[in-house]
Amino acid sequence: MKAYEVQSNAGIDALKLVETPAPKPGQGQVLVRVRATSLNYRDLLIVQGAYGTRQKLPVIPMSDGAGEVVAVGEGVTRIKVGSRVAGIFFQDWIAGALTPEKIKSDLGGSIDGMLAEYVVLPQDGLVLLPEHLSYEQGATLPCAAVTAWHALTTQGGIKAGDHVLLLGTGGVSIFALQFAKIQGSRVIITSSSDHKLERAKELGATDTINYKKTPNWEERVYQLTERLGVDHVIEVGGAGTLAKSLRAVRVGGRISLIGVLAGAKGEVNPLPVTMKSLSVQGIYVGSREMFEAMNRAITLHQLQPVIDRIFPFTQAQEAYHYLKSGAHFGKVVIQV
Repeated sequence: MKAYEVQSNAGIDALKLVETPAPKPGQGQVLVRVRATSLNYRDLLIVQGAYGTRQKLPVIPMSDGAGEVVAVGEGVTRIKVGSRVAGIFFQDWIAGALTPEKIKSDLGGSIDGMLAEYVVLPQDGLVLLPEHLSYEQGATLPCAAVTAWHALTTQGGIKAGDHVLLLGTGGVSIFALQFAKIQGSRVIITSSSDHKLERAKELGATDTINYKKTPNWEERVYQLTERLGVDHVIEVGGAGTLAKSLRAVRVGGRISLIGVLAGAKGEVNPLPVTMKSLSVQGIYVGSREMFEAMNRAITLHQLQPVIDRIFPFTQAQEAYHYLKSGAHFGKVVIQV
């Protein structure tokens, strides 16, 4: 079969198309014919060798993928041949709290991922796709969607009338916009592109801020919330934006720390966390239990994931470059 491997830490050029024997399912395992995968910022960090010490080389990258079950091993009862499935990000995180052992089961990092024609996964590491979604749409769910769901719903408990602040218009933020709207929350979203902000309004964003035109966007957030601040911030910028998020959130509010798009290094004054009695929660994707709860909501509301562009399998490097450019709105998909 054909698969891509990250063979060094040389960046996107380290991604190589290789021929490898097709895997066979063993006890409790499932063989999936992968139909589509989707990219996350994490995938850029992995090709750069910047994802931490757990990363193995060579590794088949990408945590997110969806496909059709074509064979099952002995003892498989959860999944049957012909099922439309997606892999979960942490193959061993079924429910409960995240542990060091579960962290070591991340697809495309510690273990081989989804950018291949076929993959073998444990039956417990799969979920059924909502019936109304295509494989391409289903492939967008395992990381970005589950992360947004975990932050807003499982941990955040957002409700109708809450103000939610979203930074940027990448995969996590756009899923968060969609989930916040089905909960009846008001959404403020930022971007450097007026075109992207218009698209966000079409998806239901209540207010938009161009952070290039309004560098002190946290002040604009206060104006939009009657100088109270938002209830919840989806913080994907990291150290580069956290100080502003601390000012934009209300007393007693919550910040979900998810990404490092604006940089991982920087000084942040922790005093506002204490003085405003804030909850600052790190969110590292989520469990299969969260994924399945999210899928029920996606099915109920017939939610449609937002795909910016679909690349063919032979243009995987081009897909990585497109994600790196920041031109995307929503998810970037590779069709296998």
